[in-house]
Amino acid sequence: MFNHALKALTANRLKTFLIYVSLTFSIVSIFLISSISDGVIGMYSSMLKNDGDVIITQAKISDTFFSNVDRTLLTKIKQIEGVDDASAMILGASPVESLPIVAIYGVSHNRFKDYKLLHGSYPNHNEVLVGETIYNNLQDKKELSISNKKFTISGVFKSEIGFENGGLVLNIEEAGEIFHKSASIIMVNSNLNMDVDVIIEKIKLLDENIDVKSTDSFVESYNQFKIIKISSRVISFIAFCMGLIGIVSIMSVTINQRRSEFGIKRAIGISMKKVMFGIIIEGLVLGLFSFASAYVFSFLALFLIKNSSTLQGYVNGEISFSLALTIFVMSIVMVTLGSILPALNAAKSDPLALIQGNRS
Repeated sequence: MFNHALKALTANRLKTFLIYVSLTFSIVSIFLISSISDGVIGMYSSMLKNDGDVIITQAKISDTFFSNVDRTLLTKIKQIEGVDDASAMILGASPVESLPIVAIYGVSHNRFKDYKLLHGSYPNHNEVLVGETIYNNLQDKKELSISNKKFTISGVFKSEIGFENGGLVLNIEEAGEIFHKSASIIMVNSNLNMDVDVIIEKIKLLDENIDVKSTDSFVESYNQFKIIKISSRVISFIAFCMGLIGIVSIMSVTINQRRSEFGIKRAIGISMKKVMFGIIIEGLVLGLFSFASAYVFSFLALFLIKNSSTLQGYVNGEISFSLALTIFVMSIVMVTLGSILPALNAAKSDPLALIQGNRS
């Protein structure tokens, strides 16, 4: 059956190529949309999870960039039983030289240790620590401006998280002057075997204007993550539908041109079910080749995106096994439906009409 499918596909090379291209680009689109959205969420989640078990933001805000938490709470939080350490961060963004937007992280001094130095030292007053990706794009390697304020580059750090590697780190006091806030978020590390929920309840009593959640709970409920996930799923569904429509259209034309072939098969006793099964096998063969090609193209595209200096490491994506498996199933469903619909149309005709082909 597989050999028959290959012969049928090679006999209609142009149509086969068109279906292959349509299907491959549809799968590549789904791969890239899904992996990049998951990558963005994964990078931000990793950055937060590396910093603590509990996250504190301003209550009733839509995004952490708009949050403003009183960082003097750090002293009180550190005194709570079971708290190992607590740090504060300001999240912001600003143009730097020719770069239109660069992530700015104002951090408390105890968080500097989280940034792995390549060379130089951690920043003091009027100094900034620069991510490797940004540093490579700077013309002036000694100083830079953030909101018209000059900073000396104290050192360069490297991070596996693209958001950080493409950002700048400075003292939280100076970041507060630039962005006019005390802290965007406060992160709390608990002692081992300590009940995080107990710590959360104690922190909530410190200020009625804060929202306190475990890191996992925060990541799951973060509105921006939900928007990114929903958007990627909708766009992926549109790509799926476009691929399906393309397959159905081209398969319909191909099957219509092969009506005589199907009619002869019916006339010699081959059931329409077997004919339809043969068409579906052809689609599945195409689907497997297209998926394999799409996987390779997507992997190469993500590699180029990850290493693009223009994107500064902010856009990243990884193809996980679960994502690949999901898209593989979607691809098989796409080609199966795309093959069945034209085949069902052909099945409605009688053998004589099929043998006559396009003749009236």
